[in-house]
Amino acid sequence: MQKKLSVLFLCGWYPSRVLPTNGDFIERHAKAVAKLNNVSVIHIVTDEKLAGKEEIIVSKEENLITYLAYVNLQKNVFLKALTFFKIFKKIYSKIDSIDVVHLNEIYPFGIFSLYLKKRFNKPYIISEHWTVYHQPQAKNISFFQNKISNLITKSAEFVCPVSNDLADSLKKIPLKGNYTKVPNVVNTDLFFPLEKKEERFTIIHISNMINEHKNVEGILHVISKLQSESIDFCLKLIGDNSIKYIDFAKRLGIDSKNIEFINQIPHKEIATHLQKADVFVLFSNYENLPCVILEAFSCGVPVISTNVGGIKEYFPENFGTLISKNNEELLLKEILNIYYKKHKIADKRIMHQYVKNNFSELVIANSFNNLYQKAVKNIAK
Repeated sequence: MQKKLSVLFLCGWYPSRVLPTNGDFIERHAKAVAKLNNVSVIHIVTDEKLAGKEEIIVSKEENLITYLAYVNLQKNVFLKALTFFKIFKKIYSKIDSIDVVHLNEIYPFGIFSLYLKKRFNKPYIISEHWTVYHQPQAKNISFFQNKISNLITKSAEFVCPVSNDLADSLKKIPLKGNYTKVPNVVNTDLFFPLEKKEERFTIIHISNMINEHKNVEGILHVISKLQSESIDFCLKLIGDNSIKYIDFAKRLGIDSKNIEFINQIPHKEIATHLQKADVFVLFSNYENLPCVILEAFSCGVPVISTNVGGIKEYFPENFGTLISKNNEELLLKEILNIYYKKHKIADKRIMHQYVKNNFSELVIANSFNNLYQKAVKNIAK
């Protein structure tokens, strides 16, 4: 039996009091890894409301210790970098031992990973989720960031994007490295199918509500057209500041009885809403691997999604439908196809088992653990 390793999660994104849902998928990775290893998390974030210069909050949960550091706003980029580095060293000195580093977000936190490898011979792997590495967004990456990022990825034992599509985008930049895909994780004990549905046909959309990314306005255009059909339905819009779309929905003439705006809610409540839905809709302009699609599958709920990013890599044929980006006519058609049961959709138990076999906490924990063990052996050679 392999011994437990001490793993340091270095996180550019992570839930905090400043951004409560930012990087929650990374937190779920950390909790999964903590089932097999001892995990310490370091996340540093600017808090404009902070009274003093810095505040470090430590929390413990079984094999997971989290260090959340809050610092004052620094407008000077060099002073900010120095502040972050000093507090990183302060937190690192409090951690008893580290066998391997798990970096989340290549830049800029990867600079800390490089420091630990050069200074203390600590190997590291990288998980990457960021959509900015896709074109055309990648054109905005500066020359300096590109060079530093390339050094970070080349020095890593493994680079683990959540999809092959993201791996291809990273390689085209180019960011060299030893690539191996590890997807997002789903708590299959929380997300599971229920037979009971809402009385009305329920469409659900869950996201960060950023229109440029998720095309929420496009969904609302379709919902306004759906009202002309003779069906009784409700759209649930769930996410941070979803109420900002109330006026837009009114301008489109969407009846208030056909739409519900739900702001940010705890993750466990997401499962409750998904379990009662008839279909989950994602109409994004770009993506990598949205956790919520996998969570919908785990609840036995079919998905209609745009065919962008790495979604198609994890989308079994009879789990829903993939459509072209910005195609509102096709989105309307596919919603009606789900309503009238024109598609053969897999049994809920089959959908849940697919997620359990490929994205459950233990499956993902084992995937990372194998990479950690190899990284530790490589550095010892």
